[in-house]
Amino acid sequence: MKRIARSRFVQTLLIWLITGYIRLVRITSRFAEDGPGLDRFLDHWEGTRKPMVVCFWHGRLMMMARFRRRDQRHSNVLISTHADGELIARAIENLGMTTVRGSSRRGGVGALRELLQVIERGEIAVFTPDGPKGPRMRAQGGAIAAASATGVPLFPVTVSTRRGPILNSWDRFLLATPFNRGLYFVGEPIMVPPDLDDDAFERWRLLLETRLNDLTAEADRRMGRATVEPAPPGRLRR
Repeated sequence: MKRIARSRFVQTLLIWLITGYIRLVRITSRFAEDGPGLDRFLDHWEGTRKPMVVCFWHGRLMMMARFRRRDQRHSNVLISTHADGELIARAIENLGMTTVRGSSRRGGVGALRELLQVIERGEIAVFTPDGPKGPRMRAQGGAIAAASATGVPLFPVTVSTRRGPILNSWDRFLLATPFNRGLYFVGEPIMVPPDLDDDAFERWRLLLETRLNDLTAEADRRMGRATVEPAPPGRLRR
């Protein structure tokens, strides 16, 4: 069964189904955009060579893959190198984004270098700071390192929908359903200073984590959802 599941035919079929489902949800649903940082986010999104770092939790990846679908800027998403990451990467690429392969466990240094080059080109670097395997809604340090090294704004972003289950996965994945209502919610940009020592780095990492959790809780509240609680903090990697 494992060999069949990993066959090229099955993998291609799964990628087609994932991509098609996300497009179906987006086309048949009404999504609003709001948040204290939305205007500044749009200024960077619509501007020429205005790079930024964008972060959202792994559990909200599904519909974040179709954020700003009408005027998609060149976004580069950090995706892990494990088997599930390959499916996610190819589905995201079908939706018009570029993927950079690596994680805090494998390939992280090379992936971060590639994302720094992305920012230097005036493009967008996208992180799921609790990926690929958690702890849920606890930020790792890659996005802080990228924002500190480049001086570009870091925007925490989330999405919520009125309908669709929260799966019992490690990341409490939001599986949005078609014919839905949703909200993209953008926080104020975080400007991370350069040359952080360990204590300062931890303060900025915790700020990102707190902002993302607060934004997600508010978006869920507006959509009539119960708050998804972060996992107990585990061992975090800088």
